[in-house]
Amino acid sequence: MMNPQLLAFICYFIVVLGIGLFFFFKSKGSGEKDYFLGGRSMGPWVTALSAQASDMSGWLLMGFPGSILAFGMGKVWIGIGLALGTAANWIFVARRLRKFSQAANDSITIPQYLSNRFLTKSPALQIICAIVFLVFFTVYVASSFVAGQKVFIQVVPALESRPEIALLIFAAIIIVYTFLGGFKAVCWTDFFQGLMMLAALLAVPFVLLAVKDLDFTVFNATKEGALNLNPFAASWQDIASGLAWGLGYFGMPHILVRFMSTKNSKVLKKSATIGIVWVVLSLGAAIAMALLGRAYSVSASLVDAGQQELVFVKLAQDIFPGFIAGLLLSAIVAAAMSTADSQLLVASSSFTSDIYKPVFRKNASDKEILWVGRIVVLIIAVIAYFIANSKGEGAQSIMNMVENAWGGFGASFGPVIILSLFWKRLTYKGAIAGVVGGAVTDVLWLMFLTGKTGVYELLPGFVVGALCAVVVSLIDKKPSKEVEALYEKAVSNEIE
Repeated sequence: MMNPQLLAFICYFIVVLGIGLFFFFKSKGSGEKDYFLGGRSMGPWVTALSAQASDMSGWLLMGFPGSILAFGMGKVWIGIGLALGTAANWIFVARRLRKFSQAANDSITIPQYLSNRFLTKSPALQIICAIVFLVFFTVYVASSFVAGQKVFIQVVPALESRPEIALLIFAAIIIVYTFLGGFKAVCWTDFFQGLMMLAALLAVPFVLLAVKDLDFTVFNATKEGALNLNPFAASWQDIASGLAWGLGYFGMPHILVRFMSTKNSKVLKKSATIGIVWVVLSLGAAIAMALLGRAYSVSASLVDAGQQELVFVKLAQDIFPGFIAGLLLSAIVAAAMSTADSQLLVASSSFTSDIYKPVFRKNASDKEILWVGRIVVLIIAVIAYFIANSKGEGAQSIMNMVENAWGGFGASFGPVIILSLFWKRLTYKGAIAGVVGGAVTDVLWLMFLTGKTGVYELLPGFVVGALCAVVVSLIDKKPSKEVEALYEKAVSNEIE
């Protein structure tokens, strides 16, 4: 008889592959904008849940609760920072970016938007952005592959001796439906996966509360080695670094592109409410799961073995029947897939629209662009597979890889995106300086100062990126009247 957890996995994979095939046949003959941006036709629920599902990845169910379980309440500040950043992104950036991207020659990628925003024919910024995308997205996709691999091995223990097979299966499924269905397939699978993630996160702590053998003495302040429940007792480095995570949202291309894909900016009002509620519930449930898991017997051995990332997996397998546990574990796979597919597609669209077409094949047809984009999806996935399959400690840590990629994107693009939407005086050279300054500072801080200072590299990278953009823009000559007119058009009510 088939393992019920494996049966639940198979059912789940059939659904997501079916979605990919549906949109492949439905969108035959469609163009570049439809494949990479869904024809700007996404509604409020799909926009909100696909944005948040692509945001959180397997990190939400593995890396985040695992870090709280192992290192305590200081890591809760990451959740607080993310909740604040999510709300700010939806409230201040979403509608404005939708209007600006349409005013800027109906841009379909972030690099394309940043160039069109300044009405320049120079491909320099697009190429720089696309290179940054390819580097950091490949690392990010690798983290999702690792998360999926770990769950596969738990469901099919026979794969423990051949982890590369589990990794290959997971990667192949993502590649197939992203390769075939494009943006609409990614958004609709992310929509269902977002629902699964929320249901799973709420179910585990709720059922844990009904378990009788929870040891709440782990929260007793007088007990040696007890967990301090006061997040304000955390170090200033934990608090600063946790809040810095929220800054990353302003520079996440796979989230920002969701704002650009909606029918109109009015849709984003409802999407904002849905997205903010989803992320608060999800992060709150992940924190509760980690804290309650600390009081449950199965968790102590995970920390001792350095496998705290498996806390959700072990809890689900321990307290739920087989098939239901399989569905809950599918939520981790859903989380990892919902991020990896979005990142593969955004990196692919950036390469084809921002490097291949403007630099190598200016007269390339829509059909050629689509197939080049699909080939790039395969190439990035293959590179990410080898990173995820390496034996290095860093490559096997979901938390570390997500931290590195999140910091890179936030520092590179966050300041420039905000300034492009709210500061008329920003210039093209200023935008280039902001992206390069933020990226370089992030990488150098990570290499030489993160370990010494305990400060997350995103924070100094974001500050330096903003300063570079502002200083260079002020030194540079003012934007032309045409660029200022584009800005005024975007902030007016002329575009919905």
